[in-house]
Amino acid sequence: MGKNLTKRSEDYSKWYNELVVKADLAENSGVRGCMVIKPYGYAIWEKMQAGLDKMFKETGHENAYFPLFIPKSYLSKEASHVDGFAKECAVVTHYRLKNAEDGSGIIVDPEAKLEEELIVRPTSETIIWDTFRKWIQSYRDLPLLINQWANVVRWEMRTRLFLRTSEFLWQEGHTAHETEQEAIEEAEQMMNIYAEFAEEHMAVPVIKGVKTESERFAGAVETYCIEALMQDGKALQAGTSHFLGQNFAKAFDVKFASKEGSKEYVWATSWGVSTRLMGALVMTHSDDNGLVLPPKLAPIQVVIVPIYKGLEQLDAISDIVKPLVKELKSKGIAVKFDDRDTQKPGFKFNEYELKGVPIRLAIGQRDMTNGTYEVARRDTLEKETVPMDEVVPKIEFLLEEIQKNIFSKALDYRKEHITLVDTYEEFKNVLETKGGFVSAHWDGTSETEDRIKDETKATIRCIPLEAIEESGTCILTGKPSLKRVLFAKAY
Repeated sequence: MGKNLTKRSEDYSKWYNELVVKADLAENSGVRGCMVIKPYGYAIWEKMQAGLDKMFKETGHENAYFPLFIPKSYLSKEASHVDGFAKECAVVTHYRLKNAEDGSGIIVDPEAKLEEELIVRPTSETIIWDTFRKWIQSYRDLPLLINQWANVVRWEMRTRLFLRTSEFLWQEGHTAHETEQEAIEEAEQMMNIYAEFAEEHMAVPVIKGVKTESERFAGAVETYCIEALMQDGKALQAGTSHFLGQNFAKAFDVKFASKEGSKEYVWATSWGVSTRLMGALVMTHSDDNGLVLPPKLAPIQVVIVPIYKGLEQLDAISDIVKPLVKELKSKGIAVKFDDRDTQKPGFKFNEYELKGVPIRLAIGQRDMTNGTYEVARRDTLEKETVPMDEVVPKIEFLLEEIQKNIFSKALDYRKEHITLVDTYEEFKNVLETKGGFVSAHWDGTSETEDRIKDETKATIRCIPLEAIEESGTCILTGKPSLKRVLFAKAY
């Protein structure tokens, strides 16, 4: 199965598209631009959800749910917000269908036009801030820390599974605070939570930073981000956290009575990650044989494949394997014993390699005689023979080892693909021949940023938080610059 994949070196985009489909993660749907997330892909997303949700709740956030539909007038209350999303909005104009009089089929009933059009949410700031106005009266109601797991719609012309679809799944946090400093600390905290999740659960190294003014979220004062690097040298924005100042509070008149008795506008944040993380997971770790999944997010962490002739041998293998399965499950390890008699062991090996299962155990007649298992790890494809009485600690060790190893491999790749340049010629040459992040001086103007983007297709991914002050000159204009920023071509 895995051997039929296009090689990454031949056509990375085609490899990615094939892998997502063949590994049973997702497929295109009957609705143009929308996808079906299949059970195996959704199981990974559920693990992502569970990990993130735990981290949100540990920091005091609560889940709620808000309407899918937003009145058009709400969206127009915050000017920069509507400008940022106007071209991506799906709009509901009618509420009823009827049969055509000529019998040609169903048509929209022209008599059922809505008095006010409804926007299918591209993001929920407006509907949530209209609600917050009712919830917030006093400083005692703050901070208000709300998260929502939902779907959103942003109309896309050119789509790719997980990376860019018209409808996608995500979480969006929305918080209100008494002071500016509290809101800034919240936005920074959530960026750090995203970074921790990406690195410790997904094994994806990320760079934390802030966006330039032209790349900020529509309506934000500051956008914090985590940026990851894929194996083809392109960057992927893996999560964003926004300090919204008082923009939405003023637009929706959300005030609180302070301790001193005065009426003040609250300070706000919003933050989110989406099923785009699935694309990041695939493109950071996987190889020409299929998926490589970090054990912490793998739906199946260990698969056991019996090699047998006849039901008598299978029964004997099952008697040995069942206690092992029970022990692994008691330790919280997701294990599957694949005793299907419809597929041969070789097919199963390929299938689980393609699906990125971290550890595969094989057991046949010789293994039963010798009291061993053949243990194969997905990340390196190495195999070894392990005594049965040592196999559980070996599995526990390997699950940790694989998690660390694939993170280390991705981190090494990123380190090799951050290139410092001081001239525009160097900059363009690195983008074309090497890719990755290009660290360069920029004069701080949107005009220069736009020109570089137009000429090279590279954007400023972030101004790294760890960037130190370093006098230099802009690669394009030669004007003074105090720190380097990270450019890259991106998804």
